[in-house]
Amino acid sequence: MTLNPQYEAIGKNFVQAYYSMFDDPTQRVNLVNMYNVESSFMTFEGTQVQGSVKIMEKLTSLSFQKINRIITAVDSQPMYDGGVLINVLGRLQTDEDIPHAYVQTFVLSPIAGSFFVQHDTFRLVLHDSI
Repeated sequence: MTLNPQYEAIGKNFVQAYYSMFDDPTQRVNLVNMYNVESSFMTFEGTQVQGSVKIMEKLTSLSFQKINRIITAVDSQPMYDGGVLINVLGRLQTDEDIPHAYVQTFVLSPIAGSFFVQHDTFRLVLHDSI
């Protein structure tokens, strides 16, 4: 069990690749290759799903077509299994909606000289302002 010394570059490269696919509705289906058929988990706005099939059902059910995204920060940490923990803070606007802050966290696990997304959590940063 060793820490991956490339964790920062892996985190930044992964985020760039992931969002370039996610933000293009014609490429979003290709995200299936980043998740494991059985052992990937996603929590999207409080809804949890497991496995690449269910994750892709969730992602392809999203109705927006246009995304304007600003990434504020990407923080990565090495994990003792060689994986990488990635936390993304940003702001996004979908279609004609108002922009919202968001946070997304990924855990990349090593597999055969590469990585897969084992955990993915996404949440808009919305607060009641009563």
